[in-house]
Amino acid sequence: MKQLKNKTVLITGGGSGIGKIMTRICLERGAKVIIWDINKKNIDDTLSAFSSQGEVYGFQVDVSNYENIQDVAKRVKNKVGRVDVLINNAGIVVGKFFNEHTVSDITNTMAINANGPMYVTLAFLDDMMAHNTGHICNIASSGGLISNPKMSVYAASKWSLIGWSDSLRLEMIQKNKAINVTTILPYYINTGMFDGVQSKIPILDPEAASLTIIKAIESNKRLVSIPGYIYRFTRLGQALLSINAFDWFAGKALGIYKTMEHFTGRKK
Repeated sequence: MKQLKNKTVLITGGGSGIGKIMTRICLERGAKVIIWDINKKNIDDTLSAFSSQGEVYGFQVDVSNYENIQDVAKRVKNKVGRVDVLINNAGIVVGKFFNEHTVSDITNTMAINANGPMYVTLAFLDDMMAHNTGHICNIASSGGLISNPKMSVYAASKWSLIGWSDSLRLEMIQKNKAINVTTILPYYINTGMFDGVQSKIPILDPEAASLTIIKAIESNKRLVSIPGYIYRFTRLGQALLSINAFDWFAGKALGIYKTMEHFTGRKK
């Protein structure tokens, strides 16, 4: 999607964090923006902040509920029109050892992080395919590359998202459809979602991360890790080192396995 000007962009989780920042960036580029969020106050605050900058719409949606998605998608198409760019950004994290998770923790994390992007994409993909144009951007995580204590279910959801996202990219190629798919793998971003995380690797600035994501869409990138070296170092290390050696490198040298020890998460 070389130009966002005059395109319609839908961002899930668009009422806070990098979703809110990406909303602003897309408006600055002349796009029409639709934000989906489960939090009505976040939607209202975002609309209030950016309504003077361009055409922006907000809808309250639970991305884990397929019936709700289908209903709101119909409203979007009737009120706003066809979606050109879909950014699957909504996500949650539960920072606990696996044995401390409840069934609800597991179900909700997988439903929002893994199933949600697939549900939302289903609601808009047929229109993109019929017009043979569109772009789907899925915000995964570097947690989908590397195992990490107190992130087992979150990592599972993001590993799932990465596999589905890149498979979808290949399917669009096989079907000869001009629909681009971008998979984003960011490190921890300083939005409040990962409050308490302590890391030797710098935690990402949300403004810079958001701009990198939008530029990746504009450049039709297939897979982007933020920072870029995360993907290369992780894949190379996993390929060349034994499990024990990689555990030492990731756990001791980089301290990744200890990053969630003091996790508190976003305050309710």
